[in-house]
Amino acid sequence: MALSDAPLLRALAGERPAQTPVWFMRQAGRSLPEYRELRVGTRMLDACLTPDLAAEITLQPVRRHGVDAAVFFSDIVIPLRLAGVEVEIEPGRGPVFANPVRTASDVDRITAIDPASLDATAISEAVRLTVAELGDTPLIGFAGAPFTLAAYLVEGGPSKEHLRARAMMHADPDSWNRLAGWLAQVSRVFLSAQRDAGASVVQLFDSWAGGLSPADYRTFVRPHSKTALEGIGLPTIHFGVGTGPFLADMRLDGAADGVGVDWRQPLDEAAAILGPDTTVQGNIDPALLSAPWPVLEAHVLDVLRRGRAARAHIVNLGHGVPPETDPDQLTRIVELVHAQRD
Repeated sequence: MALSDAPLLRALAGERPAQTPVWFMRQAGRSLPEYRELRVGTRMLDACLTPDLAAEITLQPVRRHGVDAAVFFSDIVIPLRLAGVEVEIEPGRGPVFANPVRTASDVDRITAIDPASLDATAISEAVRLTVAELGDTPLIGFAGAPFTLAAYLVEGGPSKEHLRARAMMHADPDSWNRLAGWLAQVSRVFLSAQRDAGASVVQLFDSWAGGLSPADYRTFVRPHSKTALEGIGLPTIHFGVGTGPFLADMRLDGAADGVGVDWRQPLDEAAAILGPDTTVQGNIDPALLSAPWPVLEAHVLDVLRRGRAARAHIVNLGHGVPPETDPDQLTRIVELVHAQRD
């Protein structure tokens, strides 16, 4: 099979291959014992920036599960680190920034960094190593969306309500838009590096967008996400958590070929909102990965049935693989999805 005939690429083009493609967000990582063994003694961000290590981690779930795509192993804060922003991943907490961006002068400081100066050499090499091993399996490149990155930067780390970020939008919209616009360019540079090194698809992750009202999303976020993704030159997927209230906006005015749907919204309802020109991705509930197999099997089959309402469907989770997941459950899902035929 030629890469161009890969089920994932056909689904993003609006076709329905005989075998529905399936992959999992966070499929490369903590749920795999071989990953945990490989990561011993290496910090998360260092692993992302070590090309042979990042490539091997990216390939592990493809070998184990037989998924229809690899997703590049990295972290959404990597392009910020490459731009010289001081950030570390604290175990059990997440990304923490030494110098939060909260004032107009803070925004001046960080936006003075030219996104084009980002040194993505390690990323490009890791992608090339990965693609050389994947053969006819596509590689998905990814980046964090401007709002999620801004939420981390403004808060200084993870936050449940993103109060400071949401306040900045209204208290100082000029600073907000300068920051989000800069982050859109940083994400675009990161996606472009992965594209140029051989990725076949890119996905933009907006993990925290669900904390916004539809009006705030449309005014302060959508234009910047569109800038990050539009015209990138590859098939595109846009994913956010909790974005049901403004799901149609996740199409980014057509810049997204596929839209990821979390576990809260049935896929047939999502397909009706997204319309006939968008592929849906999702939306197995990650919580059910720990359920007895008959329960999970019935759920996966229901997701497949509802996904038929869309022009095409890529099976995935409604969010990432939880660390405690039994990898055999993921393998069984892949086998189940591949056994079905439209």
